[in-house]
Amino acid sequence: MKLTHDIFLEQQQKLLMTPELRQAIAILQMSTLELSEYIQKELEENPFLDEREPEEVPEREREDQEAEAEANSTLEQWIEFHHDRDSAYMPQEKEEEKSLENFITSRPSLIDHLEFQLRMVTRDELDLRIGEYLIGSIDNNGYLTVELSEVAEQMGVTESRVEEVLEMIHTFHPYGVGARDLPECLLIQLHHYGKDDPVITTIVKNHLEDIGRGRLNRIAQAVNLSIQQVQEICDLIRTLDPKPGLQYSNSDQIKYIIPDIFVEKVDGEYVVIVNDFQFPRLTVNRLYEKIMRQTESTFTPETRKYLEEKIGSAMWLIRSIEQRRMTLYKVARCIVDIQKDFLDNGVACLKPLTLREVADIVEVHESTVSRATTNKYIQTPQGLFELKYFFSTGVQCTRSEEKVSARSIKKRIEELVAQEDPTRPLSDEAIAQTLQEQGICISRRTVAKYRSELGIACTMARRRY
Repeated sequence: MKLTHDIFLEQQQKLLMTPELRQAIAILQMSTLELSEYIQKELEENPFLDEREPEEVPEREREDQEAEAEANSTLEQWIEFHHDRDSAYMPQEKEEEKSLENFITSRPSLIDHLEFQLRMVTRDELDLRIGEYLIGSIDNNGYLTVELSEVAEQMGVTESRVEEVLEMIHTFHPYGVGARDLPECLLIQLHHYGKDDPVITTIVKNHLEDIGRGRLNRIAQAVNLSIQQVQEICDLIRTLDPKPGLQYSNSDQIKYIIPDIFVEKVDGEYVVIVNDFQFPRLTVNRLYEKIMRQTESTFTPETRKYLEEKIGSAMWLIRSIEQRRMTLYKVARCIVDIQKDFLDNGVACLKPLTLREVADIVEVHESTVSRATTNKYIQTPQGLFELKYFFSTGVQCTRSEEKVSARSIKKRIEELVAQEDPTRPLSDEAIAQTLQEQGICISRRTVAKYRSELGIACTMARRRY
């Protein structure tokens, strides 16, 4: 075999991921809140971007005349001091207005709440230092995450002294805080409520797993009580808080959802509105644009390259935002047209839908639909839903050729369980048989899977005696 070096021509078609294309893809995937933050950042960095209020948009001709007059009057001065172009048009700093919104209050954290109670019940310096060490070792759920021997060694005291301070913390609100495990947490709460009966204590210490699995017969045999009495005790235990520390969780973790799309019914028809009024309208700063066009020989090559990059970036950003709006509208419009029965009657009428079906209707790639529906929420007459919620697999229906959505089947399972006799709860086999009578072909194993996903306990755990 002879190896030689040859030169030949070859034609290829390939997609190049330019920075502009990457930006457009990223913008399509952003939620309304993320896009608003991104636009604010671009407004700070790109001098060619200008923010315009929505009500000012129709007055384009008047603004063009004002911008042209301003450009002509300041052109010579701007050329002389073009290196200070940004500082010449910086807005003057306004004096901060005093408002009630500037005075923000926050809920005390779990540690603050416990330390306040500690200082109220003791004045001993050593107890205060031990208590602060223990409180600092309590996690967000309210459990102690350090061994008492380690605390005693660090503080240079006896372990019994640390135990005394910990028992003091056990009396603090929220009750159950400072426990080392779940049984101790529940026993502290039972003691505070005056329910620390020896039988209840035994059940909490030895049979929590049996309670979770609904094995009341085993508990009744172990404690020598009737199954009705055991059921009452289990109902009492279920009222206790297994994670008392979460009552004082950080309120900063709360995140509010801003809908990206609104759907409203007007004159019997559903209207789709893309939420684009949460972020400012963008336009190219015509003053800078006119200056750059009228002074071609004034700038150095480096300056002109910088300005061309910035104006190109500004125009591409505006185009990408508009393209995102149109894509969101088309995808949402398609979903609304397909899921009209859901919008009218609820989850029971939800139809199965895939990304490919929407992509074929909208005439875009399947990945584009996936990006357009990621982290996006839609406000409908049935409530607030993530766009991904409308995409689910389907199960064949025996009464017609149409398929039934998996979410619709889960809703029917919830309704069947809610209507069952608590003394004789439905088994998975009985639920599957009922659904088959309604024309839905589904197996017992599928029912068990859907029931588990819905957080519904098994038949034995749901039974009431």
